[in-house]
Amino acid sequence: MGVRDVATTTTRTTFDEFMKLPEREGGMPIYELDEGEILMEPSPAYRHNLIRKRIARRLDQFVKANSLGDVTEETDFRLGPDTVRKPDIAFVTNEHLDTIDLDRPPVNGAPALAVEVVSPANSAQDLRKKVGQYLTAGSHAVWIVYPDLRLVEVHEGTTDRTVAAPDCLQDRTVFANLTFSLSLEEIFEADARRP
Repeated sequence: MGVRDVATTTTRTTFDEFMKLPEREGGMPIYELDEGEILMEPSPAYRHNLIRKRIARRLDQFVKANSLGDVTEETDFRLGPDTVRKPDIAFVTNEHLDTIDLDRPPVNGAPALAVEVVSPANSAQDLRKKVGQYLTAGSHAVWIVYPDLRLVEVHEGTTDRTVAAPDCLQDRTVFANLTFSLSLEEIFEADARRP
């Protein structure tokens, strides 16, 4: 099995081989399968997790209040025969939930919305590829969150836009024509004591 870390060559890995990797524990890296190549990312930093939690909580409140589906964090989604991605946050519609085996990973198919919070280990090339994989597999939108720049790139099919703090991110594409609004100022708040 090939694992891509910064400067190594790789061999192709099948989905079945990928599924035999050991479970993540403590400081173990996060694994993804990128068109037959195992990707390994270090455990995220506290700030990354804090921002992820804030976004997930706001999304979850909105989704539950409108009975739209479910919001999950760091869940494996099989986007193709040899591609498994683990978005930081994902919104899954009720229709998709009806097709999911809740006890067996990965989830087949793309989430309606995938959100990735950028870490120092992420390269621009990998992020662009990941966006393309989500959209090709059926995601309605992908949000790429840049904590250091205090902005979010919104990718919806062939349309891209950027929203920067202190503006609010608003989306009608993903949520059955309901408008979801997210205060970027609140999401990027520096004080860790304010979840």
